[in-house]
Amino acid sequence: MKTTGDQRLVKRINRSVLLRLLRARPGLSRARLASESGLTKSTVSMLARELLDEGWVAEASSTVASGLGRPSTPLYINARARALIGVEMAVECVRVVGVSLLGEVLHATEAALPNHQPEAVFATAAALALDVRAAFGARGLQLAGIGVGLPGAIDAETGVLRFAPNLGWRNLEVQPLMSAAFAAAGLPGVALQVQNEADVAALGEYEFSPGEDAGSLIFVHCDVGVGAGVVLNDGLFTGAHGMAGEIGHMVLEPGGALCSCGRRGCVETFIGSRALASPGAVEAAGPRLGVVLQNLWMAFDPRCIVVGGPVCESHPGLLTSARATLADYGRGAGLAPPEVRGARYGVLSAAVGAAALVLHQQLRPLHPSAALRPAPPSPPAHTTPARGPHVSRH
Repeated sequence: MKTTGDQRLVKRINRSVLLRLLRARPGLSRARLASESGLTKSTVSMLARELLDEGWVAEASSTVASGLGRPSTPLYINARARALIGVEMAVECVRVVGVSLLGEVLHATEAALPNHQPEAVFATAAALALDVRAAFGARGLQLAGIGVGLPGAIDAETGVLRFAPNLGWRNLEVQPLMSAAFAAAGLPGVALQVQNEADVAALGEYEFSPGEDAGSLIFVHCDVGVGAGVVLNDGLFTGAHGMAGEIGHMVLEPGGALCSCGRRGCVETFIGSRALASPGAVEAAGPRLGVVLQNLWMAFDPRCIVVGGPVCESHPGLLTSARATLADYGRGAGLAPPEVRGARYGVLSAAVGAAALVLHQQLRPLHPSAALRPAPPSPPAHTTPARGPHVSRH
C-alpha cells in the first residue's frame, strides 16, 4: 500500500512530466498529453485542471478540430500568470531579476554591497526582491518562488555554504539568515532555494533553451572569482560537498600568485576581474581560459560550454582567444571540441539562472539538485499583457 508521501511524490512527478511536455511542444491537448506521457486521460485531466487553477498552464482561446471527435483545446505554459525571482549575490553587488516561466527578463535591478557582512548582504537582496515583487503585482503576476545564487560551494544536503573566499564566508548557514532578512523586508513565507552562482547560471542556459543543449552543458562564470556549473544527465552535478565546479581554485601554475583561497597559482589569479586589472593581464588571460576549457572538455565531454559573467562582458576578446586555444588543442588531438558560445543573458546570467533553479525544482523533482523545499501555494492572480523589461540601479 502506498503511503501519502509516495502518492504526493508520484503526483509531483506526473505534473513535471506534463509541464516538460508543454515546454518542449506548446499547444498539446489533454488527449495528446495522455498519449505522449503514457498517463491515463483521467489523470491528465485532473492534473491539467490543477495546473490551470494554479496558473502554471493556460488554455488557448480557441479549440482545434481533431478528426471525427470533439475539438481539442491546446494548452500552453502560462507566462502571464506566474513569474520567478532570481537573486545573484556577487562579490561587489547584488543583482535581482524577475523572469517569466519562459525565460523572458521582465525586470532587473542591482545595488552595490555596503560590506560583506551576511546580514547586510541579505538585507540588500531582500529589498531589491521586494521591488521586483511589486513590479509583478503591477503586471498581475504571482510569485512562483525565489532562487538565490551565491559565489561559493553550497552543500546540497545541509544547505550550508562551505566556502566563499571572496566574501570571507565559510560554513555559513545561509538559509535561516536569508529567510529572516526576506521576512523582515516584507516577504514572509516565501520559499528560498539556494545554489552556487555558476551552477544556477548553467541551469538558466539549460532550462530556458530546452533540447538545444540536451544531455550535458557546462557554464564557466567569470567574475571576481571563476566557477563552473555542470549539467549532466538532466541535472546539476555538484559533488559530494558542493565543491564540484570550483575551477577558480584549480592550480594552473604551482607557486604562482596568491589566491583568495590561500593557494598559489589558481585559475582565479589569471582570469578573475582583480587579476585582469594588471597591465597585460587580459592578453594572457585568453589562452589561460582556453586551457581551462580544454580541461573541462576532457573531464566531462559536454555537448556545449557556455562562457559568461561580468569579466566576459567587459573583455569580449577573452572568449575569442580562448576558443582559438581550444581549437588548437582539438587539432593536436585530432578531435572536434564542443561548441563554445557566449551567455544568452550576459551579465544577468547568474541572476536569471537563480530564477531557473525554481523552475528546475518543478520540472525535475527526482533529481538531487531539485530536492528543495517547494514554494507555498498562493491564490491565482488576474493576468494582464506583459510589458518589456525594466532595469534599474540603486
